[in-house]
Amino acid sequence: MPKLKTNRSAAKRFTVTGSGKFKRRKQNLRHILTKKGPKRKRGLGQGAIVDKSNEKAVRHLLPYA
Repeated sequence: MPKLKTNRSAAKRFTVTGSGKFKRRKQNLRHILTKKGPKRKRGLGQGAIVDKSNEKAVRHLLPYA
């Protein structure tokens, strides 16, 4: 069986937590921030866990994570 390649774009976007879940960054915090409230921007700055329905796809992209 040959070695599997890690998807490099996914490797830059996801990190693995201690429990084996994938951590991701939230969207909508790059530009057009004036109309977004401070509370919303604070929440977007927090990381998030990849949803269970998408975890299989991310695991496929990162076979050695």
